[in-house]
Amino acid sequence: MTRQYPVVYEWGGKNFSGYAPDVPGCMATAKTLPLMREMLKGALESHLQWMSDDGDPIPDASDTVTVDMEPDAQFPQPRGYYVIVERLNVAMPKAKTQKVTKPKLARAKQITAKRRVMQAA
Repeated sequence: MTRQYPVVYEWGGKNFSGYAPDVPGCMATAKTLPLMREMLKGALESHLQWMSDDGDPIPDASDTVTVDMEPDAQFPQPRGYYVIVERLNVAMPKAKTQKVTKPKLARAKQITAKRRVMQAA
């Protein structure tokens, strides 16, 4: 099963960076746009799988995306800066068939500190 998430690619003069507004914290960078699409797709699929493994809800894909293109004096945009917004087909995480249990740690034995006297030779 796949879902189409909106993604934003930004060209910053030397490389592309990309992110999905619906999945906070998931981003990628690459030198070319085709490679950027591939890298972000892999990042999204991995991120969604980790969320599923942790039992977190998978975010829905939104219908619209708003990108702020207002100039910012603190972060000026380089020459040739541009933004691409599109939808990316992402494979949804597979349901786990078996529950993974964490190994239990053995109770540590209490060790009393011993003093050793070092003798000079």
